[in-house]
Amino acid sequence: MVGTPDVMRRPRATGGARSPRRRAPVLVAALVTTGWASIVSYAVVVAAVALVTGVSGDGASVRVVFRYGTAGWLLAHGVPLGTGGGQFRLAPLALTALAAWRIVRAGVHTTRAIGARRKGSFRHAALATGAVAVVYGLLGAVAAVAVNGSGLAVPPLRAGLGLAGFGLLAGGAGALVESGLASRALAALPGPVRDGLRTGLVAALLVLGAGAATAGTAIAVAGGDAGDMLAAYHTGFAGQAGLTALCLAYAPNLATWAAAYLVGPGFAVGTGTVVSAARVHLDALPAVPVLVALPSSAVAGLAALLLGVPMAGGMTAGWLLARRRMRQAADREAPAPTWAGLLAAAALAGPVAGLVLGLLAWVSGGPLGGGRLSVTGPIGWQVALVTTGVVALGALVAASATLVLIGARRP
Repeated sequence: MVGTPDVMRRPRATGGARSPRRRAPVLVAALVTTGWASIVSYAVVVAAVALVTGVSGDGASVRVVFRYGTAGWLLAHGVPLGTGGGQFRLAPLALTALAAWRIVRAGVHTTRAIGARRKGSFRHAALATGAVAVVYGLLGAVAAVAVNGSGLAVPPLRAGLGLAGFGLLAGGAGALVESGLASRALAALPGPVRDGLRTGLVAALLVLGAGAATAGTAIAVAGGDAGDMLAAYHTGFAGQAGLTALCLAYAPNLATWAAAYLVGPGFAVGTGTVVSAARVHLDALPAVPVLVALPSSAVAGLAALLLGVPMAGGMTAGWLLARRRMRQAADREAPAPTWAGLLAAAALAGPVAGLVLGLLAWVSGGPLGGGRLSVTGPIGWQVALVTTGVVALGALVAASATLVLIGARRP
């Protein structure tokens, strides 16, 4: 894990007396922690762009790398890029996750630096969150100014507000956890609600993992065609490594699209197209290696078993819920599970999983330019709605069956 430099360190005690811990000003702490977090995620994007473009070392080439690397960094935060071919807003979610993780850590370290660790102070957590958001928003606006020029246009205000919101969410998550407010809020929730949140998150991760496995298998099967397309770029070893890194940056997007395919609604790769289990209609596709794995027809034969994967994910999460509650009761850590509490948690798992996958589906898509490619990815609300019903049904069936099989007593 990449570390964040400490803003303040505890001085050594002298003469047997322990010196009080000094607190850093919140804006200074946020400037250091958020700046370092930005450097880490930004450096990864610039390195990938350098591989793709095959930077030669001359001044013009280096400027191009940093300019397009900055644009890619903004894109990872959901900031749309204006190009000659239209708006580009398909965020590489692997880089988005990296940036979010670093800003979460910035929120954690800022909270520590101002002396609010585990104090449960909402005011201090809000101060740390606000400072991280302000610094990150300013960095976004500066980055947009640096990007603007021939062929690329990013409104600085839009970039500043976008990164400020990103910092507010991610930095706030880190501040809430480090201040102890998150654990206190979870502890205050009723048991079935906590169980439902956990079960829904597990189900969503299982369905997403199944989507990743499906996408990976499809790409492996079509590996020969993907390799031929990659070689057709004639970019040399470094360029092909960069293109491969670019595909990996969009791997979470592909996993989410595959999960939407398994759930049912599917996704689009252009206006008027659809890729779903029931129907596949495609037009001319961009020359991107991973797109050779797209199916050419609807599901048939044994492949139809894939459609049961989301239900299986919900059932597995429901079974794990019941087993965990049984184990806690056996260890006398909690009362024996009751029908009301367990089924309430299983039912709540559906909306939780639907919300998670629906949000992922929403952020995983976006325009790839103007014209036909202005629509790509799944429709978030459709994925959320279907996932809610499938996971809730699967969790309820599995939890009920587990209770019956183990002879759990009714209330």
